[in-house]
Amino acid sequence: MNLQFVKGTPIFTNINENLKQYNYLTENVETEVTIVGGGITGAILGYYFVKKGIKTLILEKGRIGYGSTSSTTSLLQYELDDNAMELIDVIPKENVETIYKLGLKALDEIENIISEYGNKCDFKRRDTLLYTSKKLEIEEMKKEYEFRKNIGLNVDFISENDKKFDFDIKAGVYGINGGAEFDPYKYTHHLLEISSKLGLKIYENTEAIKVNYDDDFVTIETNYGYKVKSKIIIVATGYNTKAFTGRDFGTKTTTYNIATKPLKEIVGWYKNVLIRDNCDPYNYLRTTKDNRIIIGGEDERFEPDIFDESMANKKYNILENRLKSMFKNIKDIEIEYKYCGAFASTKDNIGFLGKDSKNEKLWYGLGYGANGILFATLGGMFLSDLYLGKVHKELELFNPNRFDN
Repeated sequence: MNLQFVKGTPIFTNINENLKQYNYLTENVETEVTIVGGGITGAILGYYFVKKGIKTLILEKGRIGYGSTSSTTSLLQYELDDNAMELIDVIPKENVETIYKLGLKALDEIENIISEYGNKCDFKRRDTLLYTSKKLEIEEMKKEYEFRKNIGLNVDFISENDKKFDFDIKAGVYGINGGAEFDPYKYTHHLLEISSKLGLKIYENTEAIKVNYDDDFVTIETNYGYKVKSKIIIVATGYNTKAFTGRDFGTKTTTYNIATKPLKEIVGWYKNVLIRDNCDPYNYLRTTKDNRIIIGGEDERFEPDIFDESMANKKYNILENRLKSMFKNIKDIEIEYKYCGAFASTKDNIGFLGKDSKNEKLWYGLGYGANGILFATLGGMFLSDLYLGKVHKELELFNPNRFDN
């Protein structure tokens, strides 16, 4: 793990014990598919590939689930970083509709996995709230509501007369059953536990340091000198892709998060709905099973070789003050965890799933944007089918080469 991608004390890797330690690679091996990256995306991809009978292996250069996975808040919702009216200036309106509905499909897919294998990750389906506290943005919220309603999504419009929440709302879009939350560290390890029983090979503390492409296979050299030979390689390394490609996939920012100690009671928060404001950059809030609150946002430009601790502390203080001002009736708010991590976005808010345009053996599983975990789930479904020869037309939305021209 490159330490500059995560700083501070992330909540999920600190409230959980190290669930399992995997061996590092100690021999030369062959497989069909090598996934590089042992975070939540790699775990999701690995699950779908081995479930379909594809011989698959994961290489993680650090500890499983300790990279960007440790800094995600796992606030899962089908909406994107930008609102629909902003996105239709960038991509066709029907694509926005499709990506919203694909988000719901991914939420249902995660829920199905939980139903099949048990809830070991504190999964909870939630309603969602996108809101503004500014009168000037009421019309924007109405347009977002109308767009979602017209494409068949289950939404309500919230006005300033609505008294469900303690904080100031001028207008909002309430998505019924439009999101979910879980513990990403537990989910990663649960998927790997399931997948290893299906044949997935997992190696941590094993870094891919060089990749050689031949006509029929890919050879990956690792830090201890051992090699992995496979038919394709899938890059699932989040925001750290330089070892595999010179392409710059997205705009990187640093996002800041804080988490409270467990609270006696969370008041003024209707149904523990997942909350996102309409600011730029936006802030987001969720609760946890043990009655904590997580709030994040205050994004700044990502500087890979610089960590400004004073800036981070300033951001954490802003988030704490915002939380306390929103929920004045929660008297025992005390911050326990403060952390920040890299976040990447694209101009169409969509990640990258599929083959490199110049190399058929180099595939990408990069769930950039606010919906990274949902995009990774779609990637698992679509890419495993692609490997077997079935092409989903929706995969074109995630084409890694869509911005090349």
